[in-house]
Amino acid sequence: MLKSAFNALSRVASILAITANAMGTLMVLALVVILNYDVIARGVFNAPLKGAYEIVQFSVVMIVFLQLPDVVRVDRLTRSDGFLTVLGSSRPTLAKTLRRIINALSAIFMGLIAYITFPEFLHMWDTQDYFGVPGLFTLPWWPVKLIIAVTTALACVIFVLKVISARDRPDVARAPEHDGTDK
Repeated sequence: MLKSAFNALSRVASILAITANAMGTLMVLALVVILNYDVIARGVFNAPLKGAYEIVQFSVVMIVFLQLPDVVRVDRLTRSDGFLTVLGSSRPTLAKTLRRIINALSAIFMGLIAYITFPEFLHMWDTQDYFGVPGLFTLPWWPVKLIIAVTTALACVIFVLKVISARDRPDVARAPEHDGTDK
C-alpha cells in the first residue's frame, strides 16, 4: 500500500516536472521569436518592440523556475559532487548517507522558498501589482510568484522522494528516456 502510494506520487511528480520543463522550453522559443522581432523591427523599421526588456526579465525568471523540477528529477542540478564521487569509491555507505542529507537540506530549502513565495503570490493577486513602465508596457507580478511557489514546491517533493527512496536517482521518479543510465 505504502509502496504503491509512493510510486503514484513519484509518477505524478515526474509528469508535472516534465510538463513544467516543456512549458519552460516553449517560453524559450517564444522569447527567441520576441527577441528576433525586436531586433528586426528596431533595425529595419526603427520601431523597437515596446516592453522587450520587461518581457525578457519576466521570461528568464519563469524559464529557470519552470525547468527546475525536471532538472532535480533527472539529477542534473549544477553542483560539485567530486568529493562524494571519490568518497563513494572507498566508503559508499557514507557517500550515500551524505547524498541523502544533501537531498534533505535541498528539500527544506525548496520548501522554504515555496512557503515564503506563496503569500507573496496571494498579495500580488489581490493588489494586481504590475512591473514595467506605466503607460508604455506593464506585466502583472503574480504569474512569476505563482510559478516560483509551485515549481519550488514540486522540487521539494522530488527531493523528499529521493530521500525516502534512499537513492539519488530513484527509478520511479525518472522518465523512460533515462533508463539504465545510473547503474
